[in-house]
Amino acid sequence: MTALPSGWSAEEDRLGFFGPDSVSWRVHSDPSFSVGGLRALLLQALHPVAMDGVARFSGGFRDEPWPRLIRTATYVDTLTFGTRTEAVRAVARVRGIHRRLGATEETTGRAYRVDDPDLLLWVHCCEVDSLLTVARRAGVPLTDDEADRYVAEQVTAAELIGVERVEAPASVAALAEYFELMRPSLAVTSAARDAYRLIVLPPMPTWVRYLTPAQGAWGGLAALAVALLPAWARRMYSWPGLGLTDAAATAALKAFRQTMLRLPQRARRSPIVWGGWDRVAEAPAA
Repeated sequence: MTALPSGWSAEEDRLGFFGPDSVSWRVHSDPSFSVGGLRALLLQALHPVAMDGVARFSGGFRDEPWPRLIRTATYVDTLTFGTRTEAVRAVARVRGIHRRLGATEETTGRAYRVDDPDLLLWVHCCEVDSLLTVARRAGVPLTDDEADRYVAEQVTAAELIGVERVEAPASVAALAEYFELMRPSLAVTSAARDAYRLIVLPPMPTWVRYLTPAQGAWGGLAALAVALLPAWARRMYSWPGLGLTDAAATAALKAFRQTMLRLPQRARRSPIVWGGWDRVAEAPAA
């Protein structure tokens, strides 16, 4: 298993593993991140073994999906915008949990550990593909070279969690090739259908569901995430796009992003994100 790195300077620690000049900071601080994260979860659920691990070991996910969604977003934010020390601590916590967990997935008969490198790679690639695809369709200005740079930067995230660096796709083309190779092994299991229902229509307290706009707002985001899945994934879920064409989904996503950009900056993303920007804006000591 890949060892966690160490031995960086104070300045390297302050800038984190990616830094303010990275494409990763641009993509992960954009309001489109939330939709990309939901798309990633929907895509990840199509791997029977990876989804079995979520269903078995993400305690209470069926009844209360919110804590897992928050933990996942917090992890990605810390890895991207935290100091290197903060990022490594977050990674170590996750790896410590992973190495204790394993089971046998019924539909494939595969015995697995949650930290099997191929499962970690699947989760990583779904996240990278989703966050990049959604950002570009939302209108984040990224050239093809910058898109490749983003995928290459994220190899560091894969390595930190336990994937061998040479195994992680380092370009958009390599990422697309990975998904083509994986498609024959994907399936919509009962656990995947449960995850789909939880993401599209999560449980909410009755007063929240009927007395606030939360259900409608979440439903709109979830429908958008479904519509932004690859066509082959939408077909697997038997939802070609919830009535949205690709053009309509892109237009709706751009409108969502523009609406979010008009909000105060601190309302768009988590405090971890803006804490990172504030930290690197501080002049280093002379």
